[in-house]
Amino acid sequence: MTTLKATQRRLLSAQGHVLSPVVLIGKAGLTNNVIEELDRSLLSHELIKVKVQLDNRETRKAIFEEICQRLNAEPIQQIGKIFILYRPKPEEVEKQKSIKQKRREPRRTKRSYQV
Repeated sequence: MTTLKATQRRLLSAQGHVLSPVVLIGKAGLTNNVIEELDRSLLSHELIKVKVQLDNRETRKAIFEEICQRLNAEPIQQIGKIFILYRPKPEEVEKQKSIKQKRREPRRTKRSYQV
């Protein structure tokens, strides 16, 4: 993953500020289920906010780094117990989305021929 420029990081940070936390990491820490949920959230949203319920600062920092490493995500911001992560959508998902968004020609009816 390429590192983001400072201006891109600031823009994403501003966008992430208004988001609500999508995933809450509890006292059990970083489990496989949490990683899967984070992956699904990043696939659908690209930019997500995560809240951690742990009090130890070093543990939170280690969790943030591990999440970014395991999910190939960019760390945007960490303020206290809140993380903001970014990962661009894969090209396959973008292609499928663009195919779905293509507009069809309107159906021809008898009335449209009379114009």
